[in-house]
Amino acid sequence: MGARVVVVDDDETLRALVQRSLENEGFTVTLLSSGSEVAERLSLSIPDVLVLNAVLPGMSGIEVCRQVRTNGSTHRLPIILLVAGDNGDERLVALSAGADDCVTKPFNSAELVIRVKNLLRRVNPNLLEHMVKVGDIVLDREAHRVHRQKKEVRLGPTEFKLLEFLMRTPGRVFSRSELRLSLWGDDATVDERAVDVHINRLRKGIGLGKADNVIRTVRGAGYALGDF
Repeated sequence: MGARVVVVDDDETLRALVQRSLENEGFTVTLLSSGSEVAERLSLSIPDVLVLNAVLPGMSGIEVCRQVRTNGSTHRLPIILLVAGDNGDERLVALSAGADDCVTKPFNSAELVIRVKNLLRRVNPNLLEHMVKVGDIVLDREAHRVHRQKKEVRLGPTEFKLLEFLMRTPGRVFSRSELRLSLWGDDATVDERAVDVHINRLRKGIGLGKADNVIRTVRGAGYALGDF
């Protein structure tokens, strides 16, 4: 599972180009066409990076950026705003609204990918490393292997994906709906109770035959990987 990027632009051709470029680099991409869709999407799951056009139908990207920055659950979300190349004032407004970076349109899609990677290196470099370590758990994205206390842990593909997601932000509590979305996307046929099933399988796998609190259940809230 690559770092998750939400791209918001009303230009269908540009969205498709950006999606292809990011997915070719291993990112998981969600596309939206208007600013009014962003709040609902973020209420379901917070991505690793938000890329949005400064000018959008309905709610502008500038206003979306301001709202994201004033929301306690999203105020640290990395944001890249796409601004018009002939409008220096728009760039200043975008940065004042809280954007972490700005890319001028028209742009080379390769440049945008580089900007996304550079932003992630500053805020969460683990997302770009193939070896991720949290406490005594080591996950290798490339080899698709997990070790704990130097012993290999056998996990199914869904449990591996779930563990990788939890290891991105150890200690943070994820709701069942967030975990379901991270595993199965918008597939409405999957019930949230399936999350409990895979959490239990993951616990058994990484527990090395012992019961521990490496994955905490937070009553009424969800699950979190132990904050080592």
